[in-house]
Amino acid sequence: MQKKRIVGIALLLGALFGGMSSCTPQPEKELTIKEVVDGLVTRIYETYTPEQMDTLSHEFVLSMLNDRERHALATRYWVFDVNVPVRVSLMRHIDQAVVPFWLQESGFVKTDFVVKNENYTYEVWQKDFPMGEVNLGINGFDKHRPVYFVSIQPQSPDDSVVIKPLIPAQQHFEIMDRGAFTYHDWDGLKLTEVPVELQGGVLLTTIRGRAREAHLVNAFRDTPFPSSEQADQVVLTLSGDPSSTRDVQWRTNVKFDEGHLQFWKEGSNDTLEKNSSVFLMEDRLLRNDRYVHRHTVQLRDLEPGSKYYYRVGNRFSGWSKTYSFQTLPRHTDHFSFIWFGDTHNSPIFGEMAQKTLERHPDIHFYQIAGDLVSTGLHRDDWDKLFGYTGDVFAQKTLLTIPGNHDNQDGLGAWMYKEMFSYPENGPEGIPSEMTYAYEYGNALFLMIDATQPIEAQTAWIEKQLSNTKATWKFAMFHFPPYNFVEPYPEIINAWGPLFDQYHVDMVMSGHMHYYLRTKPIYGDQVVGDFAKGTVYTMSISIGGKQKEWPKEDYAVIRYPGGPLYQHITIDRNTLHYKCYDPEGNIKDELSITK
Repeated sequence: MQKKRIVGIALLLGALFGGMSSCTPQPEKELTIKEVVDGLVTRIYETYTPEQMDTLSHEFVLSMLNDRERHALATRYWVFDVNVPVRVSLMRHIDQAVVPFWLQESGFVKTDFVVKNENYTYEVWQKDFPMGEVNLGINGFDKHRPVYFVSIQPQSPDDSVVIKPLIPAQQHFEIMDRGAFTYHDWDGLKLTEVPVELQGGVLLTTIRGRAREAHLVNAFRDTPFPSSEQADQVVLTLSGDPSSTRDVQWRTNVKFDEGHLQFWKEGSNDTLEKNSSVFLMEDRLLRNDRYVHRHTVQLRDLEPGSKYYYRVGNRFSGWSKTYSFQTLPRHTDHFSFIWFGDTHNSPIFGEMAQKTLERHPDIHFYQIAGDLVSTGLHRDDWDKLFGYTGDVFAQKTLLTIPGNHDNQDGLGAWMYKEMFSYPENGPEGIPSEMTYAYEYGNALFLMIDATQPIEAQTAWIEKQLSNTKATWKFAMFHFPPYNFVEPYPEIINAWGPLFDQYHVDMVMSGHMHYYLRTKPIYGDQVVGDFAKGTVYTMSISIGGKQKEWPKEDYAVIRYPGGPLYQHITIDRNTLHYKCYDPEGNIKDELSITK
């Protein structure tokens, strides 16, 4: 009875004084982890020299926090709601040097339990929570990739736990037991040892990329190619019909908000101009170039088979040098292109790329089979890629797909996506411009993001293959189905039958850091005729890393490393394929005639 009276009085007071709420102090909005770390980074830039930034310690970072910021870092990293009292077990990698500051402070106790997967060993910390909201803090101020994960069990064996994810809002659940995975950006890494006391709990998986959310210790980087007012990193891409469209991307610093592209057809006196769309790109730990502008212009209604000149910039900072490109003639069946395996923003690749343009000036476009850079969320890696290659990709169209290094640690390939403009004709449910298709002359190219779910793209692949009348069919994706290091049976089983049914002529991949060309394969078996099977190729644009070299019966030719590049010419019903080293020596070649 007393409780009801208090509630009733509270409701009455709320009704009487509701209009006075504007005079009542409102509780401060909860800070997010990003807001706290963004603010910390800004204060660090304002206060400390680059040399001092390199000496930041966990303790020093903690001393920079006010109470509100510290509370956010201790409670807003992982939040979920439970319907009954629970025991939370937190699995922390034993090789992480510094225990997260909040863990013991908040009441977690280290146990004698040990959890293991195929690569890592974890100590187990536990705490009991009442029903309601469970708040957990950051993994640490380092970038320790095997971040912690948690499991939840009801305190009473008669209860059943219902979990409502809050931060992050999307959550994957597993059963805490052997065979479960903990990182959904590496679901092949399975638990091998789970104490019986923890078995059967609800396992909340996470991603290794969460190690970056509060990374401040040994975190700051510099780019050797900082931006300026002058446009640079000019790149030609394609998002439409190659006979009538081209896209152009470039970079500037953030002094001016506008960018323009001027272009004119060869022999014409008319100079046309288009404004760029501008994207503000931030890499908060890039201390000498935190923000840049990425510019994009899409050119449409160009004349087929025509040469165009262009330059980019603006009236304040001036213009880039003048480049040119050629649109594809209608109904052509003769063209050539070059493709690369993993490039990893390497100066070795950059030097080779520039040599390819000198040696093969008549090629129509370039392709890269993923892992363009080593860390896709470090903009200085992208700066190196474009810095080392010079203006090669301003002169010839570049078409790429992401690899696992571009799509980093489960955080997606958003930085990759902002670098390029590609067709938005991929499968539903897959991020746009990552998987796409284009026809060039008498050839179909399927550019597939194999870092995305395999089955989610299978129907789309079949639709592209069944609807084309192209003479030649190519598929490019990062992970090679056939290799001796880590074969991909899931790709062979899902996509191999489609490549067989619709006769894909060649698959181009990278990832394993060696060169391979297979015999024609049909039905997962070697066949003796190019007309009956698909050739699987794999290449590398930097040095190799293989320590073992077992036999591969399906291989025609292999090399343990690079750098190498592949030049393909389509001449009506004949394909000429040559693999070169940087000096122009032919390392492999074949011809196929239909």
